[in-house]
Amino acid sequence: MKTLTVFNPMKKLCWLAILSVGLLSAHNTLAQVTFEQILNAADEPENWLTYNGGYMSQRHSLLDQVTPDNVKNLKLQWTLQNQVFGAWQSNPIIVDGVMYVTERPNSVMAVDAVTGRVFWKYRHTPAENSRVCCGANNRGVAVLGDMVYMGTLDARLVALDRINGVPLWDVEVGDVNQAYSVTMAPLVVKDKVIVGVGGGEFGIRGYVAAFDALTGEEAWRTYTIPGPGEVNHDSWEGDDWQHGGAPVWVTGSFDPELNLTYWGVGNPGPDWNAGQRPGDNLYSDSVIALDADTGELKWYFQFTPNDGYDYDSVQVPVLADINFRGTAKKVMMWANRNGYFYVLDRTNGQFLEGKPYVKVNWSSGLDQNGRPIPTPQPEGMPTYPGNQGGTNWYPPAYSPRTGLFYFSAWQDYATIYSAEESEYEPGRAFLGGGFSVLAPAPGAPTIGIGRTNPINNWTNEVGHASLKAMDPETGEAVWSYDQFDVSDSGMLTTASDLLFTGGREGYFHAIDARTGELIWTVNLGGQIVMAPVTYMVDGVQYVSVISGHALSTFALPN
Repeated sequence: MKTLTVFNPMKKLCWLAILSVGLLSAHNTLAQVTFEQILNAADEPENWLTYNGGYMSQRHSLLDQVTPDNVKNLKLQWTLQNQVFGAWQSNPIIVDGVMYVTERPNSVMAVDAVTGRVFWKYRHTPAENSRVCCGANNRGVAVLGDMVYMGTLDARLVALDRINGVPLWDVEVGDVNQAYSVTMAPLVVKDKVIVGVGGGEFGIRGYVAAFDALTGEEAWRTYTIPGPGEVNHDSWEGDDWQHGGAPVWVTGSFDPELNLTYWGVGNPGPDWNAGQRPGDNLYSDSVIALDADTGELKWYFQFTPNDGYDYDSVQVPVLADINFRGTAKKVMMWANRNGYFYVLDRTNGQFLEGKPYVKVNWSSGLDQNGRPIPTPQPEGMPTYPGNQGGTNWYPPAYSPRTGLFYFSAWQDYATIYSAEESEYEPGRAFLGGGFSVLAPAPGAPTIGIGRTNPINNWTNEVGHASLKAMDPETGEAVWSYDQFDVSDSGMLTTASDLLFTGGREGYFHAIDARTGELIWTVNLGGQIVMAPVTYMVDGVQYVSVISGHALSTFALPN
């Protein structure tokens, strides 16, 4: 069911006209967003045109109006309250002063990026038999031409008119009866809209699919589990491949020179019983490089073969051109959920560097090809990192100015796993066991261990998280900023060497990207998960972040 919010259904066309006129009068005209414009997103930092700010997924803005000297003067300009209960994980897209942001489960709003006024709102009601793991989340939209694109929890892809929110087409991406879903923000490349499917906990067979941006017709589909007769099918035993999971639920990246799109692939199924599915289980827990025009697999790199810990590799592939140990390299940087930080050659998937960034005991290290050396823990003993990983899906950032990669890490977090045989049933959970979080004593909190909160100097004896700034050349942290609670926040860097991020306890931070020094902070009262974004309208730089159930936007006072 799809609806556009209007005040009286009998006056729908009238209200659409009024909303459109209001939007156009506020911002003159809405020019079409071209592929070339997205390709050169860095040339117009006043906009935020893709999920990660650009195809390289660096989340770095060239705006520099807000500086380390004046960031303390930031003032709240407007707040937009979420209308739906539950975690708000959407990433706003901003085009010419208009913000496009999603709400749970599948609504899209066009918002005045200066005032927070809502121009229009489109609602898609997912099918009643929709099944999703870990919350009814939607992480955002994509834009191209005069259209806005959203994936849905019942595995559909919807195209909306960018001016008035009217649906233009609505196509099936996957079978909702088998628990396929789309929770990621789509990625537009050339004339195609690319999405991956969720459902790894329900025994799906994952894939990435591309659709014609104008018509919604499917252009190509690439499965993340090779079928009979395909290369690496023998990494699965028997019929395990049919329900082997390997979902794709976080937006990928694109290298226009290589014409490759990069996608992180999630866990194999069933999750926690690796013995039920012998083999490496390709291409689960991998990054895959696909030809943007055909979907052909060009290369892959697997981070965690035969994963029994739920170490989804759906983290964002961050691309950069750097001097790596004296040689110019096109690299991909990846802080993986399995506790290792990787640097790969993105032209061919060659392993360049890999080191642990948190405590790791499921592996004793990586061999020369980057393959982990497994050290399974005895039954009932804790595994590090735990089920949520050393980090997770929240977006990292890379600053070409500092040469550092920034991400949130969970320290000293462990899980005790238990495996059991699972039988696949369509649309039902396919987990293969369970887990419990390690606690120092029965009933004790389980959020980390022994760090001091820099805000109030209160030491929590059970746990902590840290923001890490990694040098991709060495694989080592240059600095880290400790936070009191576990952090789910993403990152944003700017040309003034500011790093904006937050934490689960509700603090929104501005940090010196070179030194890790806290410069400014404000408590917004709710958990910060998605990364901040920044944009400029009429010469004013804005910084927006979602905290709990509110989207807050800051700027310097006039």
